[in-house]
Amino acid sequence: MKILVPATSANLGPGFDTLGLALEFFNEVEIKPFKVQTISISGEGCNKPFLKKNNNFVNIFNEIFLELTGKRENFKFKFKNFIPFSRGLGSSSAVIVSAVASAYKMANFKVDKHTILNKSLIYENHPDNITPATFGGFSCSIINNNKVLFKKCDISSDIKAVVVIPSKSMGTKESRSKLPKKYTTLECVNNISHASFLTACFFTKQYDSLRYACKDMLHEDIRMKALPELFEVRNLAYENGAIMSALSGSGSSFLNIVHKDDANKFKKLFINKFPNFRVEIFSFQNDGIIIN
Repeated sequence: MKILVPATSANLGPGFDTLGLALEFFNEVEIKPFKVQTISISGEGCNKPFLKKNNNFVNIFNEIFLELTGKRENFKFKFKNFIPFSRGLGSSSAVIVSAVASAYKMANFKVDKHTILNKSLIYENHPDNITPATFGGFSCSIINNNKVLFKKCDISSDIKAVVVIPSKSMGTKESRSKLPKKYTTLECVNNISHASFLTACFFTKQYDSLRYACKDMLHEDIRMKALPELFEVRNLAYENGAIMSALSGSGSSFLNIVHKDDANKFKKLFINKFPNFRVEIFSFQNDGIIIN
């Protein structure tokens, strides 16, 4: 079997741990029964030997497979990793969701996406990345009684994501440790109102209003201080008419949403200003995990 799982961008400014969307940019895993367990990796992580000795995907897969079948079997795992590590593009969630879904498939169980999502919550305790990784599109998620409840909408092909990917990583755990333990009423109300408005913009496809919705007071600027160039990325985006510009997850990547006809213009602007950063144009992905 082969599974594709999309990259994701979460928070989207004010939607801390709640909002996310999927990008047309995948990790791919091929799995087949084999006489011994083998792991091969190309792309991201290919130069990290420890990923063959202690691979999170394989660990989760084996745990779920044993739980479903009562058996321990050997498989050949072939990873093609395109989603960069620790760049705020959902690499960890991609691993979790695809491992859970693959285990269900290889155990000959129905791959029900709601089941996959809720099982993934065991390994990832906030749903902003695992929901769009599973279902695609734009999603707003909450947790109720240890289950993910969410609303999802497709994203129009009329807009594109221009993603600026710095070479410096920003780990989620370290990034979270810098955030305040308490927030003011003003800060909380700002994020509630703007996240609500941002969600409405996606569901009604009134994308031009996203620039007013994408205003955070809880996490974004604090995290961006670790890489001050990100403030310049956001300023450059808005000065040139971007629909929306936000830190992707905990960073270091920056998500810029633009009209499709403007995507190449923005890519050139970012490359000229930040020659040491990677810049990519992605469509939005509305299907989530794909199993062949």
